[in-house]
Amino acid sequence: MDLRGRGFPSIYRLRVLLMLFHTMARITAEQEVENLSGLSTNPEKDIFVVRENGTTCLMAEFAAKFIVPYDVWASNYVDLITEQADISLTRGAEVKGRCGHNESELQVFWVDRAYALKMLFVKESHNASKGPEATWRLSKVQFVYDSSEKTHFKDTVSAGKHTANSHHLSALVTPAGKSYECQAQQSISLASSDPQKTVTMLLSAVHIQPFDIISDFVFSEEHKCPVDEREQLEETLPLILGLILGLVIVVTLAIYHIHHKMTANQVQIPRDRSQYKHMG
Repeated sequence: MDLRGRGFPSIYRLRVLLMLFHTMARITAEQEVENLSGLSTNPEKDIFVVRENGTTCLMAEFAAKFIVPYDVWASNYVDLITEQADISLTRGAEVKGRCGHNESELQVFWVDRAYALKMLFVKESHNASKGPEATWRLSKVQFVYDSSEKTHFKDTVSAGKHTANSHHLSALVTPAGKSYECQAQQSISLASSDPQKTVTMLLSAVHIQPFDIISDFVFSEEHKCPVDEREQLEETLPLILGLILGLVIVVTLAIYHIHHKMTANQVQIPRDRSQYKHMG
């Protein structure tokens, strides 16, 4: 009994040490982030990389802008007028992130942490007709903003920190093992803690992969959004139709030339019988 009694504290201490080690490992992993926005040729696009154990586990390239409504007093100081702040994600932002087998997260802070963006990604398995299929998606977006920040907000009535969250979000759905790419602009609505206000997040020039990155700093095969695929089809369709039309014209001319040549080589039988004496 004494041996067991002495064994329990040792096991407990071991568990505590393992939990502390796990927590420290997660903290260390969260700090392995890089802001590579300076490498982008698009001044509005940011590039973020999260690395764990020396390898890339999350990559994100995108341009983001937030349209934030806020109230100001009218000139009579009785009525309220709704103004709009356009807040773009700027270069040089502070970045944090973490990676998991089925859940990854990216956090970005800018303008002295007056603004903060959190994006949560999840990977899920579904039963399909061909068998189990795995996909990943953007499941949550949170945007924290300080309306007392003077660069974007002017004389707001409800100055202070506000939080805007997505609701039942399922965006950027992509087959597992692939990256998501979309040049077209897409919007996500966020419900703000500022009463009766909805923040709109505009994403464009997106290339994201939060899971299953094989090569360091290299995206896997792209899964393009439907809008980009449609635009690409609209761009290539006139070229395809032009090639088909050109081929039809060439074939028609070739048939006409062959037919004309065969007809010219045939012996012409005179219709006037007086001409028969000249034959043979």
